Amino acid sequence: MNLAKVVIVTVLAGTLSIAIALFSEHWLAERGADTIGLQQHGKHATALPDLRLADLSGRQVALGEWAGKVVVLNYWATWCPPCLREMPVLAALQAEVGAERLQVIGIAIDRLDAVARFLQQQDVGYPVLLGDADAIEASRRLGNRTSGLPFTAVFDRRGTPVFSHTGEIRRQEIEQHILPLLSRDAG
Repeated sequence: MNLAKVVIVTVLAGTLSIAIALFSEHWLAERGADTIGLQQHGKHATALPDLRLADLSGRQVALGEWAGKVVVLNYWATWCPPCLREMPVLAALQAEVGAERLQVIGIAIDRLDAVARFLQQQDVGYPVLLGDADAIEASRRLGNRTSGLPFTAVFDRRGTPVFSHTGEIRRQEIEQHILPLLSRDAG
């Protein structure tokens, strides 16, 4: 096989793989798989993950530190354009609601140096932790079936997962899934 055929076959195979992954995620989302149920099914999370992740200084931080608040876990990376586009939306949500009732937490699936460099240029207004293998596995249990980025999971004040979304989160999803939760939990 000549080089041109190898390149064409490789590009076609890659395109087909991406198309299948996107179709699968869309198919699951249309069937309500984006919203996490409350039933225990072995490998599905039913509570805020019991994770300890490093912040940029290396200090281990337990996600449980934010118990009693609505928690928005947002998996992202510096090399992910949709991740970077949604960060101002999440920062605005954090500023709008305040840390008393809501905590957005960024979980960077990236290298420490890249994350530190990015955050020096772009203040997000919420804590950013460095994801590891346990964090990635937790995202799968929370509904991130394709290990895609960005990925967002929302937990009520009791730590119960109530919503997950693979892909760029927009103001519409926040208004539909997060703000009503804050109103319900405001008592």
